[in-house]
Amino acid sequence: MEQKHPLPPFNLETAKQKVQMAEDAWNTKNPEKVSLAYTVDTEWRNRDLFINGREEVKSFLKEKWQKELDYKLKKELWTFADNRIAVRFEYEFHNKEGQWFRAYGNENWEFDENGLMRKRFASINDLAINEADRRL
Repeated sequence: MEQKHPLPPFNLETAKQKVQMAEDAWNTKNPEKVSLAYTVDTEWRNRDLFINGREEVKSFLKEKWQKELDYKLKKELWTFADNRIAVRFEYEFHNKEGQWFRAYGNENWEFDENGLMRKRFASINDLAINEADRRL
C-alpha cells in the first residue's frame, strides 16, 4: 500500500510539513516524482482544466514545465482540518519569448487515509511582470 507521510488527520505541524513537501516536489519540475503524491484516481481542477488520474497529472505537468520556463513556486498554509488543507501560492516563470509571469492562487486539497492527495482544486490568476520585478 502506497503511503505519503504525514498522514491525516493533520495538525498544524503536519499540515505545514505537507505544504512544504508539495512545494519542494513541484520545484523539482519532475512530473514522475510529483505525480507520486496523488492517488491513481486523483481528481483535479486546474484553471479551466479537469484532470483525472495520475497518468493525466504526469502529462499535464510535463507539458506545463515545457512551457513555463525557470518555474519557481512558493506555497503557504492557509488552513487545515482533518484530511483537508488549503494553501495560497505564487509562482514565477517565463515563456519561450522571454516574457515573465507571476501566478497567484489558492488550492484546496483532500487526502486519502494513506496521505495521497485525492482531490486538488486550483484557482489561478496570471500577471505579466518585468524580469526586474521577480521576487522568487
